Amino acid sequence: MLSCTNSIFHGPATKNRHSQPSKFQRPKPLLFPPRPRLATIGNFKFHSPFSGKKLFSVKASIDSSSQVLESLDIGGPHIGLQPYSVKIPVGDRYILVETGHMGRQASGSVTVTDGETIVYTTVCFNDVPSEPSDFFPLSVNYQERFSAAGRTSGGFFKREGKTKDHEVLICRLIDRPLRPTMPKGFYHETQILSWVLSYDGLHSPDSLAVTAAGIALALSEVPMTKTVAGVRIGLVGDKYIVNPTTEEMENSELDLMLAGTDSAILMIEGYGHFLPEEKLLKAVEVGQDAVRAICNEVDVLVKKCGKPKMTDAIKLPPPELYKYVEEIAGDELVKVLQIRNKIPRRKALSSLEEKVLKILTENGFVINDASPRSNAETIAEILEVEDEDEEVIVDGEVDEGDVHIKPTPRKPTLLAQCSLCSLLCYKAEREVVLSEGGHALLFSEVDVKLVFKEVTSKFLRKRIVEGGKRSDGRTPNEIRPINSSCGLLPRAHGSALFTRGETQSLAVTTLGDNKMAQRIDNLMGVDDYKRFYLQYSFPPSCVGEAGRIGAPSRREIGHGMLAERSLETILPSENDFPYTIRVESTITESNGSSSMASVCGGCLALQDAGVPIKCSIAGIAMGLVLDTKEFGGDGTPLILSDITGSEDASGDMDFKVAGNEDGITAFQMDIKVGGITLPIMREALLQAREGRKHILGEMMNCSPPPAKRLSKYAPLIHVMKVRPDKINLIIGSGGKKVKSIIEQSGIEAIDTEDNGTVKIYARDLASLEKSKAIISNLTMVPSVGDVYRNCEIKSIATYGVFVEIAPGREGLCHISELSSGWLPKAEDVFKVGDRIDVKLIEINDKGQLRLSHRALLPDADPDNSNSNATAALPDSANNGLSDEATSLTNAGLVEGKTEQTNDNFNTPKGTVSSKRNSEDDSVLPSKKFIRRSVSPSQDKPVANKDKIKKTGNRAVSSVSGKDESSLVGEQA
Repeated sequence: MLSCTNSIFHGPATKNRHSQPSKFQRPKPLLFPPRPRLATIGNFKFHSPFSGKKLFSVKASIDSSSQVLESLDIGGPHIGLQPYSVKIPVGDRYILVETGHMGRQASGSVTVTDGETIVYTTVCFNDVPSEPSDFFPLSVNYQERFSAAGRTSGGFFKREGKTKDHEVLICRLIDRPLRPTMPKGFYHETQILSWVLSYDGLHSPDSLAVTAAGIALALSEVPMTKTVAGVRIGLVGDKYIVNPTTEEMENSELDLMLAGTDSAILMIEGYGHFLPEEKLLKAVEVGQDAVRAICNEVDVLVKKCGKPKMTDAIKLPPPELYKYVEEIAGDELVKVLQIRNKIPRRKALSSLEEKVLKILTENGFVINDASPRSNAETIAEILEVEDEDEEVIVDGEVDEGDVHIKPTPRKPTLLAQCSLCSLLCYKAEREVVLSEGGHALLFSEVDVKLVFKEVTSKFLRKRIVEGGKRSDGRTPNEIRPINSSCGLLPRAHGSALFTRGETQSLAVTTLGDNKMAQRIDNLMGVDDYKRFYLQYSFPPSCVGEAGRIGAPSRREIGHGMLAERSLETILPSENDFPYTIRVESTITESNGSSSMASVCGGCLALQDAGVPIKCSIAGIAMGLVLDTKEFGGDGTPLILSDITGSEDASGDMDFKVAGNEDGITAFQMDIKVGGITLPIMREALLQAREGRKHILGEMMNCSPPPAKRLSKYAPLIHVMKVRPDKINLIIGSGGKKVKSIIEQSGIEAIDTEDNGTVKIYARDLASLEKSKAIISNLTMVPSVGDVYRNCEIKSIATYGVFVEIAPGREGLCHISELSSGWLPKAEDVFKVGDRIDVKLIEINDKGQLRLSHRALLPDADPDNSNSNATAALPDSANNGLSDEATSLTNAGLVEGKTEQTNDNFNTPKGTVSSKRNSEDDSVLPSKKFIRRSVSPSQDKPVANKDKIKKTGNRAVSSVSGKDESSLVGEQA
């Protein structure tokens, strides 16, 4: 109480509910004594410090002081909050809900445990309400702590930073079902914070976070109407699983997130593999039963541990205001809602709103406070905006309706003692409207705007139900006009412009290598890469407005993920199409269903880029008018196909469905009212299927059509398989070999995998073929009988020469195999660097190669060459060669051989030079032979036919001396 002294002289005290000074703190000395004055506030009488009297005197009774102390609750905010826990059955196991042992100063806090996964959630709100607007001030933040999985961040900063995209998606999953349960008129800014404190890798925390947020709000003082819970539903075989584990989800054909109350569904979102509508409805029914069981258990917990709700903080506009707005704007509002185009209709509604506000102000119902702001206030607001982070975003869906209401200070709605004030004389020319208390009603400007928007929505719904026509003249199940075109951007790999009514999406596809893949840092510490991702952009110009451009909003991230998961099902596998695919969807015009336009435009752009998709898909957004009896209908819910922005804002449902005529690939539904039943969902799904068929038919009429082939500007990727033990030969010591291949051939990059997969990335075909030839020869597996042309002599020994038949692969050609006659020294005829043709005649147990140049000479005697060479080899050259092999002539058998050329591998595949030394330009004899090996333990020979290796699309069955080109190093 003593601390109040300073606040009287220095201005009103700022109330802070998180950190309050001690109630018995000694007053601080005043640096600047105030002017002498006497102030009386309530029972507290304050005197001037210069009068020589007491600083203050308190005229309060002891009884009132005792009441004040009791209300202060000196024991602390945690007194009376006892820890409480309850186990709630969910699916085939239990979740543990605990409250009262953590976060006791928050309005509501709870921890939810499933297995060893723990999610901690708190709810807090400001004591002072914000300015009224048409958007509830709710913010949600969800964070996965790396410590939950026993690890730290892999980046430079060893702590959690900016919210990741998948965390943003979970924030939206929490926000969307909670927002409809907030009552109108409650403007206290509310914040929900959720952390993953422990993660076992088996039980997903996202569905737990939705349930934890719903329980924390139910326990808090926020006056929400219903308890909310959320579950995930998987489908393995024919079995529907509630909150499946990560292992079970690997085999699930459905990923459904569902949230709702004990009596209604509020939100569903999920993905499937062309899932039939009936299976989706069955999954929703299973999820609704699970949510109902959780909500019933939570209601029991709230009765024991919940706090009283702040129902007195709800401030609604006066009921009399609705009648005045309808009387002033009713007839003109009917005409304005018949304007078909969005921008003219929005301007007409804005003008009509100003007219209503002007009339009410002129008649004294609204006081227009046009006092200018001071420069200090203006500069302070500017500085505050500049200091904000780039990610200035609000949760939930952006209202794309025609009327937007920004936060505006609410002014008093009553004049005390109106019958005696001078304003009554000013109003004498009209009838003064009195409230029940005898006071004249004065409406705030923001109340007039809020009521005008509700009246506009009411008239729009009435027009649809009674007249059967929407704002643009369509029937409830009619689709807007569609046109599309591909190939707009010549340098892009694929592009498409999809237009549906006043909604337009420019989709661009870009193809790249693995370096373009998106890396995802998750709790498990395993690097995860996405080879396909879609990025959605919603600039303010698409709705004809000027706004801020910065980091992608949560809405953009959410809509992009919905379109991405819709298209992901139709993409080819990585083995069939090894590219990384990026799709950008820029909304150039928007009047509802922009995310579904991104699905249609993205599908066309993928085809234009040459991606071999499995089939075409389309997306559509469905709306709903639930209570038609209120507007003159028979009470049957009215479902709308392909809704616009105003129908989204004024309707009761936003149901987005993507897929084809066979099934659904992605869906997202937000309910704004309670009472959505499964029969209504079934009718909406069937109507959406008919709409998708119509849209797919219109997409077939795309002009110009998709190219369906790779762009000449797209990178080339060749995938080849080699033996896994040959990967090291490609990489080399410290990566030297792979770098030299890249520099020598001019390609972009080479990726290798442990299973023997090699991917070559190039910009042109020539460099691709060149690198392919080098790698093929480097990793080839030679076989006996292969012929290698134009091979370089690398070194000369006394017993022969070593010839390089492929990069890094050398074989010994014994001196006896160099010439058909006797040769005393190899240096007499050959020198290092000469090129000769050789034939592989043997591979010993150590993998060493034995070559013969003599076998390719015209006077070669295959019967004697092998035995003589083996006998003449010294111990240093033999090194465990296989036993003596003989060649027997058989005119009836053909030995298959493959001619391979080793021209230093500087020419592309298929154009290898066949230039040889003059001594090798002779033609081989026409006789054909087969090699037989003789085993020491057996006297009879065993035939061993040589393999016939494919060269391009042909097999070389004989060796010819002609200059013929052959493909080098086919896939091993």
